[in-house]
Amino acid sequence: MGLRWFHFAAWGLFALGLALLPELVSKGTLRTLIFANYLAIFAISWDLLSGRTGYISFGHPFLIGIGAYTSAILTKRFGVEVEIAIPIAVIVTMIAGLIVLLPALRIRGSYFALVTLAFMELMYQLVQVIRPDLTGGTRGMSGIQTLTRGAVNGFYLSSVLMFVIAVAAWLLLRTRIGTALTALGLNESAVEGSGLSTTKLKMFAFMASAFVAGLGGAFYVHYLGSIAPRALFDINFVFTIIVAVLIGGASTIVGPIIGAFFLTFLLEYLRPFLPGAERYFIYGGIALLLYMYQPKGIYAMVMKAWHSLHERATK
Repeated sequence: MGLRWFHFAAWGLFALGLALLPELVSKGTLRTLIFANYLAIFAISWDLLSGRTGYISFGHPFLIGIGAYTSAILTKRFGVEVEIAIPIAVIVTMIAGLIVLLPALRIRGSYFALVTLAFMELMYQLVQVIRPDLTGGTRGMSGIQTLTRGAVNGFYLSSVLMFVIAVAAWLLLRTRIGTALTALGLNESAVEGSGLSTTKLKMFAFMASAFVAGLGGAFYVHYLGSIAPRALFDINFVFTIIVAVLIGGASTIVGPIIGAFFLTFLLEYLRPFLPGAERYFIYGGIALLLYMYQPKGIYAMVMKAWHSLHERATK
């Protein structure tokens, strides 16, 4: 009971902290926090699939890109209202995710990772050569309708979106389905032996992951007001998402949020000293050291400290 109330209290304090931040930090910091919020959404999406089931995806920007490009094309090229374009983008992303999942249902491990990576590369090539009048080709698209103006409004919108997704995912994974997904990642044969359909479980995990990725991608493009294939379908983007999950703590939902905020601010503070891709080696090294010391991430370290304090208080 104590741990449950601790979790709910932590979510409440987190929400309160997000609400107060615009009064405490500069506009520049708020813009950094907006990117942290969207990275957290993408990390949660990856964690729903890979963190729980063990099916490691190296092509997650494929799903994010589908959501982003669908909403951008609908609003800019066809004049569809953004309130309609975003739900359509999410549905298209889930359909695209199903297309990826069907040929990959019977494989796992490195083969599954390679299939997802191949789909990301395929998407990168397709948006450049097929109907560049719609996708913008290699240059991408600009002048896309934005949902908000100003750092404060953008921060509140991204924070509400991230918080709702995080709490919904956290509650979902505390159900029997979440337990089954965890078991799937630990021992798929045992799950099959128990009578559960591993195919349905994989499909559910992939669809949930695609839903969050598509929603996050659609909102993200309407925050930026532009989209470019080189920036979106990039191996560094995949690397950042995965490292955020591993640093924070995979299969926890809370961990990816911690990792996303940690990485975003680390990259931002390293930018004046290492403006190029060299800074990725720095946080990659930090991630490796942290993973060697505590494989379950920062979240496990926080929970271990809380348990120690709780035991001392009860004594």
